[in-house]
Amino acid sequence: MTMKAMRVHTFGGPEVIQLETIARLQPAADQVLVKIKSIGVNPVDTYIRSGTHAVKPVLPYTPGFDAAGIVQAAGPGVKNLQEGQRVFLTGSITGVYAEYALCNTGQVYPLPDTITFSQGAAIGIPYATAYYALMYRAHTMPGETLMIHGASGAVGVAAIQLARAAGIRVIGTAGSDAGKTLIQETGAEHVLDHSIPDYLDEVMELTNHEGTNVILEMLANVNLAKDLKILSKHGRVVVIGCRGEVCINPRDIMGRDAAVLGMSLFNASDRQKSQIYAAICAGLNNGTLKPVVGKEFSLDEAAEAHQYVLQQGAYGKVVLRVV
Repeated sequence: MTMKAMRVHTFGGPEVIQLETIARLQPAADQVLVKIKSIGVNPVDTYIRSGTHAVKPVLPYTPGFDAAGIVQAAGPGVKNLQEGQRVFLTGSITGVYAEYALCNTGQVYPLPDTITFSQGAAIGIPYATAYYALMYRAHTMPGETLMIHGASGAVGVAAIQLARAAGIRVIGTAGSDAGKTLIQETGAEHVLDHSIPDYLDEVMELTNHEGTNVILEMLANVNLAKDLKILSKHGRVVVIGCRGEVCINPRDIMGRDAAVLGMSLFNASDRQKSQIYAAICAGLNNGTLKPVVGKEFSLDEAAEAHQYVLQQGAYGKVVLRVV
């Protein structure tokens, strides 16, 4: 039996992703085979494909970490998942840009009936990244003020929902009308337009000139130097995304006893990931977390999706549909 999969044989631009027919996979002990319905496209997928990411898979490979679908087959010893069950994936053994993906049981979680497959594909990296940044890196506390610099993308939307559920005040920024509307509808108390000069002056006004306690930064090479000037005393910036070098003034950190924190979800321990996804599953089931899907492409349009996900004006999650 065969299946279709997107394959990368050499690192490079989006054009290196090619649709191929390969042998269908079979689950071994403590593994499941998932029939993929929707696939989440993350910026990190593009960095890995280009060869610029610290983590480089062995070539050739099938890209992708996030997906949602139905358990097609379960290997020996699998007790917590059944054939025909709706699930979302937080990784796989074989890559998810395909009709089927082979997974360890720890990479597969039940998908509530209230969440569509496309929404399910928007859970894995975005929600785990937001949770890891908020709770494990910044240690954000209830009552603190959080600013999300670039809040209309998948990670930003997840962070708004997680923060509001935890009693954290949220200020979000976006550069488009659609993005600003999304941020407001998702639950941010204040929405700023980062395409307007001096927009960060509003942050100081909104915080009684004390500054914001935490900033989640999606584009540090553009914003980090400015972020440091609007932090509160003991404030923290978590760098989630960066596409180049940046020059900062360390005095902006020193005078506030502030901290700039890097993060990569790949550094989270297995125990941390287990805790993170337990919290996410609880939020999906109680309705406080609801992924937002932006633009959808077909599986064979993965190259176009890789170009789109890096464009300015991000809105929700970019998804590939498997027909």
